[in-house]
Amino acid sequence: MVFLLILLVIILIIAFKSIKVVKQSEVYIIERLGKYHKIADAGLTIIIPFIDNVRSVVSLKQQTMDIPPQGVITKDNVTITIDTVVFYKITDPAKAVYEIQSLKKGIEYLAITTIRDIVGKMDLDETFSSRDAINDRLRVILDESTDQWGCKVDRVEIKDITPPADIRDAMEKQMNAERNKRALILTAEGEKQSAITIAEGKKEAAILEAEADRESQIRRAAGEADAIKKVAEAKAKEIELVYGAMKDAAPDDKLVQIKSLEALESIADGEANKVFIPFDATSALGSIGAIKEVVKDEHSKNKSKKEN
Repeated sequence: MVFLLILLVIILIIAFKSIKVVKQSEVYIIERLGKYHKIADAGLTIIIPFIDNVRSVVSLKQQTMDIPPQGVITKDNVTITIDTVVFYKITDPAKAVYEIQSLKKGIEYLAITTIRDIVGKMDLDETFSSRDAINDRLRVILDESTDQWGCKVDRVEIKDITPPADIRDAMEKQMNAERNKRALILTAEGEKQSAITIAEGKKEAAILEAEADRESQIRRAAGEADAIKKVAEAKAKEIELVYGAMKDAAPDDKLVQIKSLEALESIADGEANKVFIPFDATSALGSIGAIKEVVKDEHSKNKSKKEN
């Protein structure tokens, strides 16, 4: 009975040593008699007890490594503290176990030396404005260096850059001065733009007013010209009617001469008017004078009779 119990215990120990369950996203590095044998993927794996041994359990997930803050001297001799985080993934578990003693320590030391090399070639202002460039250069250098360790660096991020206290105070004062400068520039630009807009508005108003005045004068002149044209047309029609009436009446020479004299009489009414009578009109004037004397004598005779 005791023998059976001992045998059962031995079987259980052997089974425990032989059967391994590998979790998802993990692999086992199996050694046989101290030598690399195989990589056991996720699932059930059976090994030979006391001959095979699980050297290491390697995670295939993406992992993060927080690099301790490091003091770095810039090109202009300013000591700053840089805090960095590295994102990496193991692509070859065997290399990650056998090619380096400690993969995390190797990545950490490599990141520290690379940061000091990159930032040491930059000025202080450039380190603040070139974070993306520093991250990319760090990632490329770390990825190339860790490839021999079966590791791929996916991303490197600088979490924080901390300058000394006195440098921070100077930078804050400089930023305040820059803000005030930009505010004054924007205010001046606004006033300038406002003055330009007002001047342009006055200019456009003056132009519109001049155009309106010119348009008004043009329309007034056009109206006067139209009125003169209509008056001239009316006069022309009147002369045409008079001429037609005279033509229809068929006047004789004596009537024409009498009308001419009546016209001369109206012309001579002015004090400063001098009238030159044509020679042809003297005979008509003589006849009219004789008629006037006859009429005058008749009038005198009638008056004397009335007195008697």
